Amino acid sequence: MMFVKLTRGSTCKLACGFKFRSHNSSSKFRICQALSGDVTDSDIRIQGWVRSVRAQKEHLFLHVNDGSSLQPLQVVATSELDARGVTFGSAVDITGSLVKSPSKKQSVELHAKHIQVVGECSPVEFPFKIKERHSLEYLRQFPHLRCRTNIFGALLRLRSEASSAVHAFFKENNFVQIHTPVITSNDCEGAGELFQVEPAGRERTPDAGNQHFFSVPTFLTVSGQLHLEVMSGAFPAVYTFGPTFRAEKSQSRRHLAEFYMAEAEISFARSLQDLMAVMEGLFRATTEHILTCCAEDVALFHKYVAPGRREQVDHMLSKKFHVISYTEGIDILNRSSQRFSFPTEWGCDLQTEHEKYLVKHCGDVPLFVTDYPYDLKPFYARDNQDQPRRTVAAVDLLVPGVGELCGGSLREERLELLRTRLARAELEDTYGWYLELRKFGSVPHGGFGMGFERYLQCVLGVDNIKDVIPFARFSHSCPL
Repeated sequence: MMFVKLTRGSTCKLACGFKFRSHNSSSKFRICQALSGDVTDSDIRIQGWVRSVRAQKEHLFLHVNDGSSLQPLQVVATSELDARGVTFGSAVDITGSLVKSPSKKQSVELHAKHIQVVGECSPVEFPFKIKERHSLEYLRQFPHLRCRTNIFGALLRLRSEASSAVHAFFKENNFVQIHTPVITSNDCEGAGELFQVEPAGRERTPDAGNQHFFSVPTFLTVSGQLHLEVMSGAFPAVYTFGPTFRAEKSQSRRHLAEFYMAEAEISFARSLQDLMAVMEGLFRATTEHILTCCAEDVALFHKYVAPGRREQVDHMLSKKFHVISYTEGIDILNRSSQRFSFPTEWGCDLQTEHEKYLVKHCGDVPLFVTDYPYDLKPFYARDNQDQPRRTVAAVDLLVPGVGELCGGSLREERLELLRTRLARAELEDTYGWYLELRKFGSVPHGGFGMGFERYLQCVLGVDNIKDVIPFARFSHSCPL
């Protein structure tokens, strides 16, 4: 398959074209637009939050941001102007003239004519301080406030732009977006770890009959894959991008109970190379897009959170992704002088320590691992029917610093082989509809899922997955 690259814009700005004429005849601009130099109005109006306050004898200097840019706009107010209540963290509505700045630190500044404090803020009680660079761990304590900081504001802009880039990649490569359900009656992978869905306050008793709201047990989705497979019977290429849920009692740096996943399904796919081409194309296109469009935001992470990460990302993009089989990977691990906490015999599931070692061994570039043992993968993975070690046509994409980023497989389209495997797992009654898909115009197909938060961890160099999502959900933690 051939894949096109995304069309890049010049900068990553949130709604920077947003401008309207307000009741006081001043045009309202976003901070990013004011900083761009495109503003020609003599009088403009901005709204945002004060990031710093510096008072001199005759002037008051404010830095104001509205989340549309990493850089704030400097506002200069004379001592004659009423600026009572303006403090670090306060919300303001300011009208004034945008002029060229005499300072080399910024190209323009706003000479205020009117300042209104819309929302007061006590700088003493506010948990963030003006000149202090707080760690991501510290910010995690304040999920309701951390969006006010530069680093988390940058993260949220990056998430927004990367999300748009994912959609753009699929759209430009003729994938149809499918809104797969969040509530489902299947667990997809047959591995449990499900959140069951029932109406609040409803008690179920054995003698009360079936009280399930949907008449059957339902769960929050762990994957949209099976619903995409339904749609792949009518479209050559489909995808979904949304929240998924796993009831893992994990406090690790790699797992969340709620996270976002981009998933794709491709009809008429006959080899893992068809899937790997899409995975690699998605990774490259999205990464190149945010490096170009969000250069300042990415640089903030690469400077203060993960020094040296930019060079690693550039290295990843400059090299061809490697491919090894699971069996080759086990051989590499067994020959290693490194001592692993988990065993490395053939048939074991690869752990994070194994994944990271294999990536490093193969040159610190993204690595595809293919053809996993039959018993390691779910019922839908296509049987390779090989001997003496039975494997399936499954593939994982491993990336530096994270480990597994994508997981996928060719799907078992042969009815009898699929029926046998479902019967062995005692799932034939549950997935009767899935077997029917193979009866009516079935074609070879396959797909994969990419963890969006892990992708951001990889590109930005963030160690903990809880720091790349607006509201982290994990075992024993759902604060708001």
